[in-house]
Amino acid sequence: MAAAGDDTLNGLLVSKNLATINLILASQSPRRAEILDMMGLRGQYIAIPSPLDESELQQKFESEEPHEYARILANGKARALGEALLNKDDTIVNTVAELQKNRGIGTYLHTKTLVIGSDTIVDCNGQILEKPTSKNDAVQMLTKLSGRWHKVHTGVSVYSSLNSYKDPVISFTETTDVLFGSLSKKDIDAYVATGEPMDKAGSYGIQGIGGQFVKEIKGDFFTVMGLPMHRLSKELSSIL
Repeated sequence: MAAAGDDTLNGLLVSKNLATINLILASQSPRRAEILDMMGLRGQYIAIPSPLDESELQQKFESEEPHEYARILANGKARALGEALLNKDDTIVNTVAELQKNRGIGTYLHTKTLVIGSDTIVDCNGQILEKPTSKNDAVQMLTKLSGRWHKVHTGVSVYSSLNSYKDPVISFTETTDVLFGSLSKKDIDAYVATGEPMDKAGSYGIQGIGGQFVKEIKGDFFTVMGLPMHRLSKELSSIL
């Protein structure tokens, strides 16, 4: 394992390190899947939405500090999927088995399984901005972010079958500061009309059309996109 503060990646996440591990991304986000693909993991994982009731957890922990809130939700997503596998929930088990069969990955029952959960939120002066609930909500968020710095927190958690998904083997939050340029009402209305903001925390996607609004960032681009690539690679390489 790398020493504290050491950025060594221990040989990166080469295929041989994952030969006997089933990797499951507890997310339906195409952006997070894209980041795993960019890490060289295409074909070595499956993606399935977590069965977690996010609204219940969000209400329970809404008073937490934003960076901790993101980590707690990431923990919840990964743990819920791991527990569903452990309890042999028919829907989850059948879906996972079918996806793995289609990819030729083998059966999760016979090898170590790691479940990755992640949650991204936008933090504007301590106010948590999640996915908009309506177009008007998206307009209000973008108006709030216009011409200002804000923080993007991405929590990441990994649970393992080796400890029956009881406690995370990896759990952290990465934060990136983002500065928006000044946006006109026309800018905001045109962007909302594209539909892109509607499934994104803070109502924008830095990797898409919304990237035009971003004037400057301080930190990891991939944290804003939804999965901090360097930190995740470092943490995974330390436990493989």
